Amino acid sequence: MSRHASRHPHRNSERSLWRRMRHSLGKRMPERDVLAGHPMLRPLARHVLAPWLWHLQHESVARGVAIGFFWAFVMPLGQIPIAVAHCIWWRANIPLSVAATLITNPLTLGFWLWLSYRIGTLFVSAPPLVMPRQGTSLLTWMQDVGTPVVLGMGLLAVMFSLGSYALIKLAWRLRVVLHLRQRRLRRRGRDL
Repeated sequence: MSRHASRHPHRNSERSLWRRMRHSLGKRMPERDVLAGHPMLRPLARHVLAPWLWHLQHESVARGVAIGFFWAFVMPLGQIPIAVAHCIWWRANIPLSVAATLITNPLTLGFWLWLSYRIGTLFVSAPPLVMPRQGTSLLTWMQDVGTPVVLGMGLLAVMFSLGSYALIKLAWRLRVVLHLRQRRLRRRGRDL
């Protein structure tokens, strides 16, 4: 066991967990050549497979998550291709963006629509949310609840995307500051 391992046993377990996760994910991910050769990806392969769109660099991570959350709420169905296109445009992390879009999935969409309606009614007057009565057309019911839902989803998109961007940048900065502080303390300990 090394000198540093004995002082910080939790650090080695964190690193080994991270290595195991990366190794496991790496085995499940298709090779770049396989993706580039896929018939549907061939026209876009040089854009989608650019290395900077897959690395965990703090700015690309923050952008990717923000883009994913934004499109998850703006367009809750079929949002992944648009999020990927925006990741290419803004040089953001594609895997994390796709993961963030999954916040609005078929299991959670009902909750988000209800919440967005509640948020929207804070700004627009709307009838209480009830299921349409028999004889009421679905289009009429959607027109009654549509404005608050669209407004609420837009507000959630902006709040989640800006909030996630700021939190990721802050967390990354705190991590760097803590790492530098620990390094200074280790140097002082060696000098004594």
